[in-house]
Amino acid sequence: MSKHFMPLVSLAVLMAARPVGIIGNVRNDAQNIEKLLGEVKQELQKVGDDVKRTAEEALNQSKDAGKVSQETKQKADELLTMQAKLNDAQNKLEGKIEALETRNTDLEQKLANRRGGGSGGDAVKSLGQMVCESEDLKNFVTKSGAKGAVRIVVQNAITSATGSAGDLISPQRDTEIIGIPRRQMTIRQLLSVGRTTSNSIEYARMTARTNNAAVVAENTQKAESGYAWELDDAPVRTIAHWVPISRNAMDDVPQLQSEIDGELRYGLDLVEENEIIKGDGTGQHILGLVPQATAYSPAFAPADETDIDTLRLALLQASLAEYPADGIVIHPTRWAKIELTKDGEQRYIFANVIQLSGPQLWGRPVIATQAMDEDEFLTGAFRVAAKIYDRMDTEVLISSEDRDNFVKNMLTVRAEKRLALAVKRAMALVTGAFAG
Repeated sequence: MSKHFMPLVSLAVLMAARPVGIIGNVRNDAQNIEKLLGEVKQELQKVGDDVKRTAEEALNQSKDAGKVSQETKQKADELLTMQAKLNDAQNKLEGKIEALETRNTDLEQKLANRRGGGSGGDAVKSLGQMVCESEDLKNFVTKSGAKGAVRIVVQNAITSATGSAGDLISPQRDTEIIGIPRRQMTIRQLLSVGRTTSNSIEYARMTARTNNAAVVAENTQKAESGYAWELDDAPVRTIAHWVPISRNAMDDVPQLQSEIDGELRYGLDLVEENEIIKGDGTGQHILGLVPQATAYSPAFAPADETDIDTLRLALLQASLAEYPADGIVIHPTRWAKIELTKDGEQRYIFANVIQLSGPQLWGRPVIATQAMDEDEFLTGAFRVAAKIYDRMDTEVLISSEDRDNFVKNMLTVRAEKRLALAVKRAMALVTGAFAG
C-alpha cells in the first residue's frame, strides 16, 4: 500500500504547502532588494560627496584663474549623470519593495482564509485537498488496495464561488420599486362633480307635490296645486393620513419620494370610493350612496329569475320613478358570473368573447368594484341622484417640524383631501340583493 499511496500523499502535502513557500520567496526577494537598495544609497552618498568636492574645486578655479578647467567640467557632468541614474534606481527599488510587501500581505490573508477552513460550500480548496478528497483516489485505495497506478484529474477552474472570481461579481440593481397592486377607482365617473369653498353644502329638497293642474272652462276658477320643500345639507369631510420617513432615506433613494407620494394618494382615493358607496354618515364618515338609495322593489316577478333579470327590474324601478338609469355598480365576481351565463347549447347569452366593447348590460355601463358586496347591486340615474363637491384636492406635504423630527433628522409626509357628497334624489338610486 505504501508503495503507491505515499507519493500521492507527498504530492498533496507539497501542494498544500505551496502558499507558504510562495510567501517565503516573496520575503526573500524583498530582503534582496532591500540589500541592493542599501548599496545604491551608499554609492549615491559617495557620488554626492564627489559632486560637492567638484563644485568647491570649480569655485576655487573660478576665483584664481577666472575660469573652470575643461577637466573639472567633464568630471562634474559625469558625476551629475551618475547621481541622476542612482536616484532613479533608488526610486525603482523602493517601488518594488512596496509592491512585494503588498503582495506578501495579500498572500498571507489568502493563506489565513484557507487555513480558517469555513463550512460554506463555496470555500476554495487547494490542489492537495482536491487530490486527497478525490473519489478516484478513495476508490483506488478501497477497491484495488492501492495496487497499480491511478490518474487523478484536478480542475482548479475559476468560478463564481466566494474566494475565486465571486468577489469580483457585482449584482445589477434595478431601480424599479415593485409595489402592491392597487384597485382601479371607478365610482367618480358615474357622478356629477363640482367644487365648493365652504365646509358644508346646503340645498332644498322637494318633499311633496300636489298637482291639481286640469283643463278648465272659460271664466271659471283654476285649480290650486301645492308643493313642499325641506332644507338639507352635506358636510365637507376630511380624509387624511401620514407616514414618517428619515431624511437620509429620502435623500439617498430618489424614487422613494414619488413612491410614497403615489401610495399616500392611492390610500386617500381608496377610502374615498368606499365612503362614497357605503359610508354610514356617523361621526366624520360620509353618508354614501347605498345607505340613501331606495330599496329594490320589482314591478313583477319573472319566472326563473336570474341576476340579469334582477338588474333589469331594478332599472325599470328607477325608470318608473322618472329617473332613467345610467349605470350599474356590482362586485367583479358577480359581473364575471353574469358574463359567463350560457344557454342550453353552451352559447354565451349576450357576451362576445372575441370582441367586447366594454362592460355593459341592458345598454348601461357596468362598474365593477370590490367596494360592493358580491350579493348586492346598486343602479339608477347617478348623475342626477348625487354630486361630489371637492373642497380641497389631494395635497401631499413634507415637514420636519413635527414633534421631535428636527433633532432625529426625520420627516413627516402627510396627505389629505376634503370633499362632500350630496345625495339629492334618493329615488333615482335603487339597491338590493340578488336572489341567488
